[in-house]
Amino acid sequence: MKADAHTQVTAICEALRHGQRFLITSHARPDGDSIGSQVALALALRRMGRHVRMVNRDEPPAAYRAFAGVADIEVAASVDGDYDALIVMECGDLGRPGVAGLERYRIVNIDHHPGNTAYGAVNWFDASYAACAEMVAEVIDGLGVPLDADIGAAIYLGIVTDTGGFRHAGVSARTFDVCRRVTEAGVDPARMARLVFDSSSIGRLRLMGALLEGMALESGGRLAILSLDRALLCRTGATPDDLDGLVNLPLQVRTIDAVVMFKEAEDGTWRASARSKGEVDVRAVALRFGGGGHTNAAGFDVAGGDAAARAAVTAAIAGAIAAAGREVPPA
Repeated sequence: MKADAHTQVTAICEALRHGQRFLITSHARPDGDSIGSQVALALALRRMGRHVRMVNRDEPPAAYRAFAGVADIEVAASVDGDYDALIVMECGDLGRPGVAGLERYRIVNIDHHPGNTAYGAVNWFDASYAACAEMVAEVIDGLGVPLDADIGAAIYLGIVTDTGGFRHAGVSARTFDVCRRVTEAGVDPARMARLVFDSSSIGRLRLMGALLEGMALESGGRLAILSLDRALLCRTGATPDDLDGLVNLPLQVRTIDAVVMFKEAEDGTWRASARSKGEVDVRAVALRFGGGGHTNAAGFDVAGGDAAARAAVTAAIAGAIAAAGREVPPA
């Protein structure tokens, strides 16, 4: 562990050791890393005899609900009660969870996204970590709680999903060392892969086909554009739970460097999710539109029904592809 990380982990552990009651939250529309990070730390604190409450604005994706501890996550628009600290995972600012009442608590802020605003009393954010769950593993070590199969499964869930199955930038020897340790604690990577990646519904399969059928290509075939409205979701029999990871599908093509998917939410608003390979920086694009994320994975709200807005997003990502200047490898 680097010296600066050691200092921050020590500060976090001190805050957690001196408290008895904790509240843990993460960002709206939770993913595998936010869920895994919350659950892993909650389980570790409970092993220490602490009271822990987990609250999110939105429900966990269906594929993750079978994991130990996930059923304990409450869905609520606001929180109250007395807690010694609020632990916020994976949020660059305190607005990201979308839960009211968080500002009243002493905050421990743990994040691996660039651009974190350091809104906590204790802050640790480091973009060199492949997943927030990788950071949580170091906090759990600092607390002296041994890894077991349930804690390990939550950590592995966060890492394997946020790295796209170890395909994204940021994966390091440290990442694989954490995975080695959770495997030794009883996690079965093959079983985890089946739970996370091979538990699709028929609706999701039909939706995949419909999305790819309607896919458009720009930038000489290097940018894929997907569009998903509520009518398509209904027609294929898919649900919002079936959407996780679909944006990555076009990146399986050798010549595609980036993809943007415009998605209509249940309330009629639209969001753009962008993914990329190598040095194509979709985070920089997201920042221009009021969003954020990582170099290869980012998101932001957009007027999805507005052709001009979509064209602006498409042009910005095309510019990011051109700036990266990647040569497509030979077949």
